[in-house]
Amino acid sequence: MHRLVTLLAAWLLCQPLFAQEAPLQVAGAITVNVMQAKHLHDHGALFIDVRAAREWEWGHVEGAIHLDLRGQFAALAHAPWPREIPLVIYCDSEVCLQSALAVEQAVAWGYTRVFYFRGGYFAWQLFDMPSGKGSTGERLAFSSSGP
Repeated sequence: MHRLVTLLAAWLLCQPLFAQEAPLQVAGAITVNVMQAKHLHDHGALFIDVRAAREWEWGHVEGAIHLDLRGQFAALAHAPWPREIPLVIYCDSEVCLQSALAVEQAVAWGYTRVFYFRGGYFAWQLFDMPSGKGSTGERLAFSSSGP
């Protein structure tokens, strides 16, 4: 029992090293909750999942495109899309900084309707919103050769 308590205490002390709370807001973007995100989803906003491919394949917002922050997300800077396109950017949850970083970049690249879905895919799942799994039948934003 003592060993279990020691391991639990060590795990709790290390949590700040592995997870950091994402900011509540990002300058130039609008933070949305799960219900607001669903409204945007229903009205055709483009959802961008910035998580790693493995997490994307486990599940994602239905119809979202996958642009890994450490991979193809940078192609968004040169995409021929109108800068007024509504973008809803998300990752896992409130302890995932990737979406905040991606939102900052999208705003810096001139996108004017950027929505920061801070609750991310975990909140989406919690409310049993429409989800996809794997990449079969999903849209691709960019080919491997670029936009």
